[in-house]
Amino acid sequence: MARPRLAALAMLAALAAATPVHAAESGGDLILDARLRYETVSQDGLQDAQALTLRTRLGYETPVWRGFRALAEAENVTALVDDYNSTTNGRTAYAVVADPETTELNRAQVSWSGSRGWAVLGRQRLVLGAARFVGNVGFRQNEQTFDAFRVDLRPRKDVTLTYAYLDRIHRVFGDDNPQGEWDSDTHLGQLDWKRPAGQVSAYAFLMAFENAPAQSNATYGARLAGSRAVGGELSATYEAEYARQTDHRNSPTSFDLDYLALAGGLKSGTRWASVGVERLGGDGARGFATPLATLHAFQGWADVFLTTPAAGVRDINLRAGLSVDAAVPLRLQATAHDFADADGSTGYGRELNLLLAAPINKHLMAEAKAAFFDGGHPAFANRTKVWLTLELKH
Repeated sequence: MARPRLAALAMLAALAAATPVHAAESGGDLILDARLRYETVSQDGLQDAQALTLRTRLGYETPVWRGFRALAEAENVTALVDDYNSTTNGRTAYAVVADPETTELNRAQVSWSGSRGWAVLGRQRLVLGAARFVGNVGFRQNEQTFDAFRVDLRPRKDVTLTYAYLDRIHRVFGDDNPQGEWDSDTHLGQLDWKRPAGQVSAYAFLMAFENAPAQSNATYGARLAGSRAVGGELSATYEAEYARQTDHRNSPTSFDLDYLALAGGLKSGTRWASVGVERLGGDGARGFATPLATLHAFQGWADVFLTTPAAGVRDINLRAGLSVDAAVPLRLQATAHDFADADGSTGYGRELNLLLAAPINKHLMAEAKAAFFDGGHPAFANRTKVWLTLELKH
């Protein structure tokens, strides 16, 4: 017998929670989020892609009643120019822009919050830590959401314990893609502890997917991220993370792989720079997997390494950014990547990422962004991607 879907339960709970509006402690909130984006992709071996898409989200979150709130949000993605491979439109001669047209229920949840924690049941947005292992892939027009139960406990003001059970994954590819939804039996646990040296996180992610068994895995790891003043406004920043990953449940193969990330930098006021290395291991048959991550935020915006190569991948990166207080505030960022296999013996290529963002007001944001990947291996084609975005949030 199929398990009951958590989103359906949440919608029923939402109706119950929303009924006594006259007893509300605060007003409800209208959700309006519209994003117009032009994306072009030039990739060796494929026709150049041109995509102009409009993503619209409309929803409502009820007033608080005895700690409970309910939220429902619909989402539509419309292609105004569709000369691209969306993964569902059959235009496979073009380069991929993973923004298919869709209309769907994006979120439907009921939540509760108290002095020592909070909980959420239903179809929800879920981001843990820096989203390296679990995130909503918010850059894509159709974000990744989860039919899930999540509870966060705060036994002390400096400690947070998180547990989440994932029943179904609604991926960015939409319902029309065979891999657009994953049936899941996934347990996530994380401890976050604020210490003088920085925030320490320890996690155990036990991921099992019925219709994507090759992605099932058990991952255990720990992370430290912090900063320390070195004089005046200048601070040193540092990050260190290690994880071990093995096969789990219905995985068709056995594996034992590791993950390592190290970074250090300097920050002064609105300026910052860092140098780092991220290494995802590989055993020759498969690479370290992060199937629920916000992958676009890591290893280059050209998205060449969304799937870790069988020999693994090592990313040495240099990042810098600053904010400019002008008539319209500006945020600038540049990142350079050097990619190779996990042991550094075979080069994969280099990439340059550039960003210019301008928050026009508290509701409206404009952004220009580009990624230039120069492949150093036949398996990884040269590509250039450019994005122009205008986003409205209320």
